[in-house]
Amino acid sequence: MQDQFARTRLLVGREGVETLSHAHVAVFGIGGVGSYTVEALARSGIGKLDLIDPDKVCLSNINRQLVALHSTIGLYKVDVAKTRIMDINPKAQVEVFKIFYMPKTCSSFDFSKYDYVVDAIDTVTGKLGLAMQAYAAGTPMISAMGAGNKMDASAFQVADIYETSVCPLARVMRRELKKLGVEKLKVVYSQEKPLTPLPQPDAYPIHCQSAPGSNAFVPAAAGLVMAGEVIKDLLTY
Repeated sequence: MQDQFARTRLLVGREGVETLSHAHVAVFGIGGVGSYTVEALARSGIGKLDLIDPDKVCLSNINRQLVALHSTIGLYKVDVAKTRIMDINPKAQVEVFKIFYMPKTCSSFDFSKYDYVVDAIDTVTGKLGLAMQAYAAGTPMISAMGAGNKMDASAFQVADIYETSVCPLARVMRRELKKLGVEKLKVVYSQEKPLTPLPQPDAYPIHCQSAPGSNAFVPAAAGLVMAGEVIKDLLTY
C-alpha cells in the first residue's frame, strides 16, 4: 500500500524511512535558507522538528523565503512553518521557539537530545555559540555560510569549515572557531565572490538599504543542500 513516503522508501528502504521518522532535528533560523531546509526535512519524514526564530514575516521576505506570502505577513515564521509541516506530515512533532539564539538564551536548548542541528542564522556570535554547543554535546551540525549578495546557485560546496575559501563569513568563522578550540564543523558555503549591492533610492526603508541583496534561488539552493546533508548523515551514522 502506498503512502506519502513511498518514493523515499524506494531510495532508502523501510529501515531508512523508520530512522528518519524517529530523528529529532533542530533548525535555527527559518529565513531564506532555513525555511527550505525545514520543508525538505519535513517532506523527507523527519519525525521531530524544533524550529527556532523570533522574527515575523515581512514584505521584503517574499522574494526568497518559503514561509513568506502576502497572507502570512505579520505572522511568526516558526508558526507558519509549523502549519506547513503539519499539513505535509500530520504525524510530525513540531515545537516552536520564538527566541533569538545568543549567549543569554543558549541554555534554553539541550543539544544532547538532538540527532542533528542546523544553523541557518545570520549573526557570527550566534553561529559561534551554536558550533560550540553542538561540539561540546557531540551533536552533528551543519552551518550555512553567506548566501547574501550572490547570484550563482551552483557555486555551493559542502566542506569542513577549515577547508573553505573565498567566502568572507567562512573566513571569520575559521579564525574564531580556531580560537575557541572547535576542531571541525560541516558547512555549506559558496565559492562565488559576493556582489556589491546597488545603491537604492531614499524611498526604500532604511533596513533594506543596509541589508544584503538576495534572490529566490541562491538561499533556496543552500537550504536544500543542507537538508540533503542532514538526511544523508542521519542514514549513515
